[in-house]
Amino acid sequence: MKFMMMMHAPGRANADHQISSWSPDDITAHIAFMHRYNKDLVEQGEFVAAEGLASPGEARIVRAGSNGLPVVSDGPFPESKEFLAGYWIVDVDRVERAWELAAKASAAPGKGGQPLNMAIEVRQVMSAPRTEG
Repeated sequence: MKFMMMMHAPGRANADHQISSWSPDDITAHIAFMHRYNKDLVEQGEFVAAEGLASPGEARIVRAGSNGLPVVSDGPFPESKEFLAGYWIVDVDRVERAWELAAKASAAPGKGGQPLNMAIEVRQVMSAPRTEG
């Protein structure tokens, strides 16, 4: 069973989660944690994919224009107090294992080395039609 684990970061209201406010040592510790975490997933045979995402300020909205060409704008975006900061796709035998992995990712160190305890949304990847029975 594949699950997407989406790391939701609080918006500007909580600067402790904004990596731009962290010390270089805190950023290094956070990145080292993520490398170890991903390496463990690979070694356990559970890793499918993972990526960090740029800030929402760099995102664009794209629609097909009447001529089929992309029409790109910088909004409007839905108002949100959180944004998607990164994700993993894991392949595990049960949802409880995905929850365990999400909890571990949530504890990544942040500012001052304190665990972020960031919300991780876990959702099953529906890559094939459901089967009966």
